[in-house]
Amino acid sequence: MPRYLSMIRIEESDELSGGPSPELVQRMEKLMEEMTKAGVLLDTAGLAPTAQGARVHYEGGQLSVTDGPFTESKEVVGGTPPPAKDMAEAVEWTKRFLKVHEDYWTVTCEVRELMEG
Repeated sequence: MPRYLSMIRIEESDELSGGPSPELVQRMEKLMEEMTKAGVLLDTAGLAPTAQGARVHYEGGQLSVTDGPFTESKEVVGGTPPPAKDMAEAVEWTKRFLKVHEDYWTVTCEVRELMEG
């Protein structure tokens, strides 16, 4: 079965200081349970804020490390590789994931098939 990576991009400022609403948490838990039962959810771990991260860059034979937060980036990127029978199914699960968020969230997911090898 092919595997797909759903890279999730959110505006870091969209998550209110108190965290996600109880309603969002409830909807997300219900969807995650359904995805687990369907065998398409491998992990639900989130990412720490960019302030706690680092970027490692390689260019011209030189390495550089930049500690977060990353001022040039307003987005947080995360992802999970759902197994799916095809791209359409992977996109459908991703659409369902996006729909549990409140209207004020800005969330973009890029779905790509993982190369075997």
